[in-house]
Amino acid sequence: MTAQTPITANERVYPTPKVPAIAICLDGCEPEYLDVAIAKGLMPTLKRIRETGTDRLAHSVIPSFTNPNNLSIATGRPPSIHGICGNYLIDPDSGEEVMMNDVRFLRAPTIFSKFYEAGYRVAMVTAKDKLRALLGAGLKFDEERAVAFSSERSGETTKAEHGIDNASQWLGMPVPEVYSADLSEFVFAAGVKLLEEFKPDIMYLSTTDYIQHKFAPDQQGALDFYAMFDRYLAQLDAMGAAIVVTADHGMKPKHHTDGTPNVVYVQDLMDDWMGEDAARVILPITDPYVVHHGALGSFATAYLPEGANRSDIVDKLKATDGITHVLTKEEAIAEYELPGDRIGDIVMVSGENICIGTSEDRHDLAALKEPLRSHGGLTEQEVPFIVNRVLDLPSQPELRNFDAFFYATTAAAQ
Repeated sequence: MTAQTPITANERVYPTPKVPAIAICLDGCEPEYLDVAIAKGLMPTLKRIRETGTDRLAHSVIPSFTNPNNLSIATGRPPSIHGICGNYLIDPDSGEEVMMNDVRFLRAPTIFSKFYEAGYRVAMVTAKDKLRALLGAGLKFDEERAVAFSSERSGETTKAEHGIDNASQWLGMPVPEVYSADLSEFVFAAGVKLLEEFKPDIMYLSTTDYIQHKFAPDQQGALDFYAMFDRYLAQLDAMGAAIVVTADHGMKPKHHTDGTPNVVYVQDLMDDWMGEDAARVILPITDPYVVHHGALGSFATAYLPEGANRSDIVDKLKATDGITHVLTKEEAIAEYELPGDRIGDIVMVSGENICIGTSEDRHDLAALKEPLRSHGGLTEQEVPFIVNRVLDLPSQPELRNFDAFFYATTAAAQ
């Protein structure tokens, strides 16, 4: 190991790892995916780890979307601390609707940056580039102690910006198609090679949920994906790393029995109640990759016009079929640990098999080739938390997915 001191990041102390500490975020990994694949004999490595290590369930942060949870894992803290509460928001400074993938939105240092500052070697590979800048914030690449890149842009990496030149060529794998299982396989393959050659003290591997949006746990595409992951997990485990496997969120079917999307269009409701576009409904799941979810998830926030009767709107939303939770801003800050300046006047969550949309005519669902599967609500908050070492861990709700690096370094310090 490069350094010999514990690290403090965002008021949490991380032990000194004696072996590499790895956290793997399986995007969209509803626990059922693992149960089904193991039952079919497709994940012998994970089956063994669950039996001989530590097997728990944890809670993700709400909204159960990619960016908030990846940044919680990367900082060890909830969105109220790091500031990333969605993929998409109304920028309070400009009033514009923008992606929340700019480093300027991050309010807390990552665990990776703190380990790097202390002299450790750090590696991070993501599937999509939308996360790479946020997760790599604070890293420097001029001392050959940090690597951070995405599968999506692996053919464009440079030593100066990512710690490695042309990661695709280095790995000997082509740049994968963004809507594919290959995007995640590239992450795993890169993780194995980095562990062999770069020898990081801590490493984060984060995938995409394309497969989970597309396939239910018992469908062949999902089974193939988890069998593939298990083969790479076997290699990482065999090299002696302490590994935590968790997820950013689960995944549930959000469609009618005929396969059509099951959606409550809240902007249309607000327009009926208060006038067209008087309120603004924001869907934080929105990102550039909407082919597999159509920007439909189970969490939304609404900005009300000045003078609106908020309690009346809350009551109407609570009476709307499919909406299970409606909170005022103040309640959402307390209940879901959200940054108050980045959510609207109301937060709403839909049930297990229904999504929230804006207006029906604003969602182009033509690209959805399979029945809609999505996430964002409380029903997608339960995620796996598996460690390849024996640790005395709580379970949900006390155990959170953002405890991953605390317990990975704890296991690595044994």
